[in-house]
Amino acid sequence: MPGSAMNRCADARAVAATVPGADGGNAGLRPPMVPRQASFFPPPVLNPFVQQTRLGVARRIQIFFLGIILLPIRALLVAIILLLSWSLAAISTACCPEKLTHPITGWKRKITHPVLKFLGHAMFFSMGFVVTVKGKIATPLEAPIFVVAPHSTFFDGIACVAAGLPSIVSRNENVQVPLIGRILRALQPVLVSRVDPDSRKNTINEIIRRATSGGEWPQILVFPEGTCTNRSCLITFKPGAFIPGVPVQPILLRYPNKLDTVTWTWQGYTFIQLCVLTWCQPFTRVEVEFMPVQVPSDEERSDPVLFASTIRNVMAEALKIPVTDHTYEDCRLMISAGQLTLPMEAGLVEFTKISRKLKLDWDGIRKHLDEYAAIASSSKGGRIGIEEFAEYLKLPVSDVLRQLFALFDRNHDGSIDFREYVIGLAVLCNPANTEEIIQVAFKLFDVDEDGFITEEEFSTILQASLGVPDLDVSGLFKEIAQGDSVSYEEFKSFALKHPEYAKIFTTYLDLQTCHVFSLPKEVQATPSVVSNKVSPESHEESTSDKKDD
Repeated sequence: MPGSAMNRCADARAVAATVPGADGGNAGLRPPMVPRQASFFPPPVLNPFVQQTRLGVARRIQIFFLGIILLPIRALLVAIILLLSWSLAAISTACCPEKLTHPITGWKRKITHPVLKFLGHAMFFSMGFVVTVKGKIATPLEAPIFVVAPHSTFFDGIACVAAGLPSIVSRNENVQVPLIGRILRALQPVLVSRVDPDSRKNTINEIIRRATSGGEWPQILVFPEGTCTNRSCLITFKPGAFIPGVPVQPILLRYPNKLDTVTWTWQGYTFIQLCVLTWCQPFTRVEVEFMPVQVPSDEERSDPVLFASTIRNVMAEALKIPVTDHTYEDCRLMISAGQLTLPMEAGLVEFTKISRKLKLDWDGIRKHLDEYAAIASSSKGGRIGIEEFAEYLKLPVSDVLRQLFALFDRNHDGSIDFREYVIGLAVLCNPANTEEIIQVAFKLFDVDEDGFITEEEFSTILQASLGVPDLDVSGLFKEIAQGDSVSYEEFKSFALKHPEYAKIFTTYLDLQTCHVFSLPKEVQATPSVVSNKVSPESHEESTSDKKDD
């Protein structure tokens, strides 16, 4: 017990040290940053899910006049090629089930596949794409799987054409789309269903079955990022393509054009706008580079995440761009932030890194975003200052509240963003919200030991804890209480749902403990250590130490 008390004492001193000016004139002095804290600082990477292409007046005029000529011609050619491709695909997939159990072989494959490949090249040529192919395409036995990055647009299908129309992983709904769906089926895709709870497991099993078939099935092409970015970095690769543990061939995509009309991100031009802009250009350059086949080591075969990370690093080095821990889940959080009227960047928290280190899931972080939006929606730029934080907690700005705020403010700029809020809650508050600490905090407030906390008792302890003698806590008390008093179950439920209060609820206890352990040893040995109702069983023999505070 003394050991845990000493730990709380040290914690209390560390908290106090974070307050600006706490070190006798060295304003803003903080304790050294531990590695765990440093590892959560974001890398110097721009938002990968946003693309802003600005068009000047001269460029708009050029697009308008070129569009008058090129747009109708290209649209007509694309329509004709799509109809021809659909006809061949319909022949190729006639009498075949939607979800293939055996590969398409025989004359259907030998006749239709080369023609579909030719039509694919013709389609991209008719849209104005000038394609440069580098490197050598691996055979199915050399590399059963292609991995393509960076994935930035629906035009990335050009990699599939350049690779000889391998199978792709696609949503089940896509094969239902008129015209396009039938062409997609001709590629013998691995289909993913969003309504089937076993879809992920079935998809992985199907990829493994095909990748280890010894060339019986076509090669599989995967975009391991799982979503489109602006090509400024490579985000986290999903492990699906690397689970089979077979050699893979990385394919790099580059669009070396002065004007970017192809990037299709969550914030930027729409599908139709990009088609029109691209088709109104005289030509659009694209480079498809087939890198050397990458064979996994024994360790990488047993660890798909490691294999995925290795391949991503190899591709990023060749592209000369950085890597980040952002994922598709960050996209979802970014969109959710926009729906909550927050800046969309508020949702960018490097979900994979934080969830892996803090053991948080998607629902947990999404819930934190809702809570953060409740505080930040009225703030400028979606960042929280000490005033907004105090208003959310229904408490005045005090030294203790500044200490708590300083623990969240991890980059010391006087405000909190969503990333800091999530990390602060998970790293600083949740560990303190154990059953034992909640019980101790409840006993601390329950002065008369009747099993209930009244508003007067609640106010008395918080006044001492926050150092505010005229504190009005009626708003906060109503948040916790169902009636005129708070039971332990109500207090526990509130503490677990609102971990940001944990430090406030226990600060008074921590400071008392720190005070007691700073006394001479003979004084520490007296029963006053357990006074103030923290250990009620000793109350009869103890004297109150409140006068010493």
